[in-house]
This record gives sequence, structure tokens and C-alpha cells, in this order.
Amino acid sequence: MRNILNLNENWLFAKNTADVSVREGETVNLPHTWNATDGQDGGNDYFRGSCLYAKTLKKSDLPAADCYYLELRGANSSADVYLNGEKLAHHDGGYSTWRVDLTGKLAEENELAVVVDNSANETVYPQMADFTFYGGLYRSVNLIAVNRTHFDLDYYGGSGLKITPAVEGKKASVEVEVFTTELGAGQTILYTIYDKEGNELQKIESSDEKVTFEIDDVHLWHGRRDPYLYRCEAQIMCAGEVLDNVSSRFGCRTFKIDPENGFILNGEEYPLRGVSRHQDRLGIGNALLPEHHEEDIDLIMEVGATTIRLAHYQHDQYFYDLCDEKGLVIWAEIPYISKHMPTGRENTISQMKELVTQNYNHASIFVWGLSNEISIGGSDEDLLENHRILNDLVHEMDKTRLTTIAAVSMCKMDDPYLLIPDVVSYNHYFGWYGGDTSMNGPWFDKFHETHPTIPIGVSEYGCEALNWHTSDPRQGDYTEEYQAYYHEELIKQLFTRKYIWATHVWNMFDFGADARAEGGENGQNHKGLVTMDRKYKKDAFYAYKAWLSDDPFVHLCGKRYIDRVEDVTKVTVYSNQPEVELFVNGESIGKKTAEDHFFYFEVKNEGESTIVAKAGELSDEGKIRKVAERNMDYVLVEKGAILNWFDIKEIDGRLSLNSKMGEVIGTFRGKLLFAKLMGKMLGGKKKGEKAKPMGFEMTPELMSMMNGFTVLRLLTMAGGMMNAEFTKEDLLNLNKKLNRIRRPKEKK
Repeated sequence: MRNILNLNENWLFAKNTADVSVREGETVNLPHTWNATDGQDGGNDYFRGSCLYAKTLKKSDLPAADCYYLELRGANSSADVYLNGEKLAHHDGGYSTWRVDLTGKLAEENELAVVVDNSANETVYPQMADFTFYGGLYRSVNLIAVNRTHFDLDYYGGSGLKITPAVEGKKASVEVEVFTTELGAGQTILYTIYDKEGNELQKIESSDEKVTFEIDDVHLWHGRRDPYLYRCEAQIMCAGEVLDNVSSRFGCRTFKIDPENGFILNGEEYPLRGVSRHQDRLGIGNALLPEHHEEDIDLIMEVGATTIRLAHYQHDQYFYDLCDEKGLVIWAEIPYISKHMPTGRENTISQMKELVTQNYNHASIFVWGLSNEISIGGSDEDLLENHRILNDLVHEMDKTRLTTIAAVSMCKMDDPYLLIPDVVSYNHYFGWYGGDTSMNGPWFDKFHETHPTIPIGVSEYGCEALNWHTSDPRQGDYTEEYQAYYHEELIKQLFTRKYIWATHVWNMFDFGADARAEGGENGQNHKGLVTMDRKYKKDAFYAYKAWLSDDPFVHLCGKRYIDRVEDVTKVTVYSNQPEVELFVNGESIGKKTAEDHFFYFEVKNEGESTIVAKAGELSDEGKIRKVAERNMDYVLVEKGAILNWFDIKEIDGRLSLNSKMGEVIGTFRGKLLFAKLMGKMLGGKKKGEKAKPMGFEMTPELMSMMNGFTVLRLLTMAGGMMNAEFTKEDLLNLNKKLNRIRRPKEKK
């Protein structure tokens, strides 16, 4: 029988060395990362290099067996395994399971060493992305002891068990295939199917490595409504003795993705509305424990999501297991992201083989992601060929699921890259990175009209929010109020277009991105609906809960925003109940209904007031307080900024640095002013050459995005991306010129 010995305890850890003879360091338990702190504090200076993990093994302490394998479930991002000074294996790719055969190499006393390296290179993905590449042995390490005859442990970290259900009517045909090592004469495979409660349903004993079960009156896996799972066990038998055994749960279901009607599960329309997830936490990095995964899945279930995009790499097997159990529809992908490396093709292939092989049996997975924003710099032939190879590989390995990509806004609708996968999604941030929230729905309508046979989804959308607050939310202010407004608008636009096959908020949780210096707290991407420590659910969390969850609730927004200067203030309530009543200091100011689940009230702001929102027996409470001057604790003051937006002089009816670019170039004088400015910034552009500010071709779509930026925000970005330096005096002088120009009248 197979024995699995966990090796997580008591490793010697030595930082910044690849010398396996080192015996000085600290004692750590796995999972472990060396970037739990410096990978989240900003500066893009977290340690990237080689570190040593070493452990002593006595063979007498191991279970008796013919063969021994070391199993590493996550070593980021490359690793070498040594036993007694001899190098046994190398692996590239930090997010998958891989194994090393120790058989014949074990002495009585053994020094096991793993050198893990997350340094930059040109062959292993990812190398450029908006998240921290935490180094370490950040998942479990096991020793697997097996008989000479065993289920295969050498092929891309797989289990040796492949289960393929096919549903037709009320029956399911379940093909079970096993992969074995040293299977001999007289040895058979005993296959057994169990129901969800563990009752034996059917049994087949055969010398064949592929058999088929027929299940009558099959119980379907039907997402969150009914995530029913069967279990299949396979045992290698010899004269009544079990030599090895493996098992896996599986679900029986049908699905299709329709370009008009979206996602269809078991013949029923099943809207996929959900979130994306990164696997790290504040102060912990990616070295997660089971309880961390459980808390994440519980929060995702609470918000009411039906789908998760597990970005941008293979996640822990335990999390996929939880998704199977909870009925969430999963997009699984490899970290082929942002920067196409011609020298990295083999790594994309090996990581895809690992992803599909290791996750094939998960009922929750429906699409395999080929890449993310990889065409941000354009699609050359090498990139296209790499995608065709991956697409064909996935279809060869898995004939039951579809392929997809996450394209970025700059990717043109006629890019040949979009024709490679089965379905397509886009990452759009209209209303945050330029553009306006109102652009989102029409953009997808245009794509749908242009490509009526290609299912289109939304793989990323979102905006950042920290503990900043305002009664006048503006794009780019990092306030909780603007994030709430943004998601209200996006929900109404995206959720009402049934042809959109899936929507994935970026992101469910704030996550580590050490290169980031935004929002007043460096080292994180703050687009999460929940903070990185999982302690606070931002108001936008409840906007989604109002649309997606059946659990009755009412939520009063702005509870962290107490001090307010205005005489009458807007109070927003989210609820999935039909009617909300608002009380101020115990007195009702009225009841409201809202088909969009967003309830707005105008409240007199006098002294200190207790606000209570009620929906039936449900209630939520907060306070507001009238103040004479704005509480600057609520206002982001950007460190190192040449100018903050609240320092800019504004004149009613005139333009300023806080005006949107679309307003500025909507005036003749504003257009002239910026034509001169852009001419200086673009400098040496040759005659006839297309303008590429910030490295992108100026398409109509990109111009629309840029029109949504304030002048200040656009110039700040340009300073970092175009080596165009603006002093405080430059900006204030430009503001004076803009103040002389009348703001264009709003179009009715």
C-alpha cells in the first residue's frame, strides 16, 4: 500500500545561497516564503535569488517500500533537488506539483537539500506581471513510499488516474483510465465508484488500464445549486493484496458557452458572475495554510459568486477541491503573462501539461487559460505560434473543456490572436485607467456585433480603494466611495448583457505587488473587494452581494466616513431585499425600493447623527458628524507627488488639471494647448510614423481611454512611462492656462 509521509517540519533555511553544504541558518516549517514581508512593502526591491532548504532523513524512519518519491507541491520559481550532495532533479515553474525519484539513492543517513530560486531570467514564466513572485517552498513537501508496481508518479505531477464523464440524458458514461509503472502478469486493477455519501455503487476488476462505467439516473454536478460529487478509487491487486491505490472525486455535467446566451450548465442558462483570486495574504505571502483557503472560499461564497478566475497560475490542489465541493465554476490558467519571451516557449508547454494533467479530474474547472495580457506590446508571429501550440496541446490532452485568453484593452478587435482560443475575455478598466465607466457596456456590444460567433467575457475590471473617503468621488481618488460607484455602474452594464459568458472582478482580495506605489500604501494592488488581511469588506463587496446572494442582508455604506462638511449628504444602502427604510436618530426619513438593489437617500447633516438602515427584520447602523472643514485623514496625500489634486486651483466653469482630457480636447484652445505639449513629449517621431505615447499605438479605443484621465493623472503617468519630467512650476503654469479656457457644455 502507498504511504505518504509529510515532511513539512524542521527544515534548515539559509538565505541567498545555492551551496548545499551550508549548515548555518534558521529552522523553519513549511509552507514558507522568504518574501512574506519584503514582497509587500513596496519599492520593487524584494529579494530575488537562491535560497537553501535542507533536512536530514533517516531511512529507518521511513515506511518500508520498494520505491520512494519526493513530492514538492510548490517551489517558486525554479528548484534543484540534491540528496547527499548529488543533484537529482531540476524543475522550472513555481505553481505546480512535481516529484523526484529517490529510489536507489537513499542511504541510512541522508542530507536532503532543495535550492529554490526566484531570480529574474528569460525562460521561466512569469517574469513581468503586477504581482509579487514570492520565493520559497510555499506548499507542502511529502515523501511517497510505494510498491515497485504503482500508479505512475513520473508524468507531470499527475495522480495516474484520469476520469472522463460524458452525460447523455439521465445516464452518464464514465471512462476511467489509469497509468501504471511495472504492472506485471497476474496483477489487475480494481475500479470502484462511490456516491457522495461513500456508498459503493459499482465495481470492475480488470487487467485493462481503461474501463467504462455506466451510471443510470446520474446525479449531476450543478454549480452552487447542487455540487454533487462521485468518487472513483483504483487499486492495483495481486493475489488479493492491494499493492497501490489512488482515488479522485469527479462530477458529471454538461456545459456550453453560447455567443448569445452565455454559459449554459446542464442545459440551463447559468450566468457566470464572479471574481478573480490571488493566493497571497498580508504578512504571510503565498505560504498559505488550509484555514486560509477555507476563509477565502467562504468569503467568495458569501458575496454570491458563481465563478472564480484563478489567476495567474496554478493554485493549490486544496483550493480546487474546495471549488469542486462548493460548486464554483473555475477558469484555470498558466502564468504566461504580460511579456512574451521567445526563449520561454518550452516553459509554457511544460506548465500547461502540468496544469491539465494535475487538474483534469476537477469538476469545477471548465476553461483553460492560455495567457493574460500577453499581446500588450502587439502580436508577432512567434507569439501567435506559441498560442496555437498551447491551444492544440490543451485540446489534445482534454477534449471536454474549452480554451480562453484574457486580452488587454489595447488588443485590437481584429487581432488574429483572438481567433485562436475557443472563447475570449477582455481586461478593461474604463473608468479607472482612463476612459469612463459608461464605455464598458458599449465596448462589449461593439465586440459582440463585430464577432457574433465568438463568446466574449470580462476577465478583469475594477478600481482601487483604501480607507480614503469623499462625498464627491472622482476617478483616480482611491476612495471607497468611488470604488462603490464604479462597481455599481459596472454591475448594471455587465450583468444585464446575457451574451457576456463570464465576468470576473479584479480582484476579490487586495494582493501583494511590490512594484506598486499607489493609493498611499505601497506594495499592494488595492482593487480587492476585501482587504489583504481579510479583515474588512469594502462597500463594493456588498454591491455584488446585493445582486448575487440569496442570503437576506442590508448594508449601510460609508461607515468609515463619519466627518462630513456638507449640509445634506448622500447615504447609500445595498440590499437584496425589495424595500429599505432609513432612520436618522430614531426617526424615519422614508422608504425606498430599488430594482438595481442600490438605495439612495438624502440626509440632513446636523451635529452627530446615528443612521440605521432597515429591511424587514434586518438592520445596519453607522454615524455621521457635521464638521466645518474637511477631515484630511480621509484624503490621500500622495507621498513624493509633485502636486496633489486638492492643491490645484479650480474656477467654476473653467478647465483645470483636474479636468478630464476629453473635456480639454473638446475645446479648440485646449486641443491646441495639448497638441504643443504632446509634440514636445513625443520629440523625435519621424514624419509619417504613428504616435506611440507610452509605447502604444494611438487607436480610437486608446484615445477614448485617455480621454477619461484627468490631466494631472495622465501627465503623472506620462512622466513615468515617457521620461517626460514635469516640475511643480510646469504643472501650475499649465493649470493657469487651463483656467482661462471655458469648460465645454455637457451634451444633452
